[in-house]
Amino acid sequence: MPRTGKKKKVLKMPGYCRFAAENQRKMVGHSIVMKVEEYECIRLIDYMAYTQEECAKAMEVSRGTVQMLYAEARKKLARFLVEGLELRIEGGEYVAIDSSAEGSKKKERMNMKIAVTYENGQIFQHFGHTEQFKVYEVEDGKIVGSEVVDTNGQGHGALAGFLSEGNIDVLICGGIGGGARNALAEAGIKLFPGAQGDADAQVESYLAGTLNYDPDTMCSHHGEGHGHGDHDCGGHGNHECGGHHCG
Repeated sequence: MPRTGKKKKVLKMPGYCRFAAENQRKMVGHSIVMKVEEYECIRLIDYMAYTQEECAKAMEVSRGTVQMLYAEARKKLARFLVEGLELRIEGGEYVAIDSSAEGSKKKERMNMKIAVTYENGQIFQHFGHTEQFKVYEVEDGKIVGSEVVDTNGQGHGALAGFLSEGNIDVLICGGIGGGARNALAEAGIKLFPGAQGDADAQVESYLAGTLNYDPDTMCSHHGEGHGHGDHDCGGHGNHECGGHHCG
């Protein structure tokens, strides 16, 4: 009997399932079919900037499986772009995880949780390499408690999931890359980048409506030493983050 493959965990189902070129080639019975789990690899790695290791953890499969799915998905995308055939996303061996119920509960909560990238009392300037967050519990616009939590070495792609699992509503940070921004947006976490200085003071400023931040702050790199896992700040060489020098 043929062996049944392990079902892959899909955190977000595709919002669009059929794609066609404007001058699509008319070939009846011919189309490219991308499996849902292949789409999920593309979404996590290319859109949300997960590393392959982080993607494997999120989908609860081996890294080898992710490499296979990712390669197949990229091949199908290339065929769609070059050959102009219809592309459909459907089928596969996966389990869809419905996060809408949790999202509703989060919106209904009366209390707010604010996280800050944290180091030695200050806002750490490199989101993707932060080793700690300071998390503040807020009730009726006032801080009622706080704690410092370790990220346990998780990379930039997984940090949004880390914050979402902690029911964080707001993130205040320094520099942050595009992939992490997408991940936070999908998790429903409000982002306030480009902030600097004392973490406690900046949270108080946020609650008072006077936080000094730059919504357009991004991480840009110059020089060498950045692999796929270094989309945010970090690595080696000279680079700047959100307009602030990263040493």
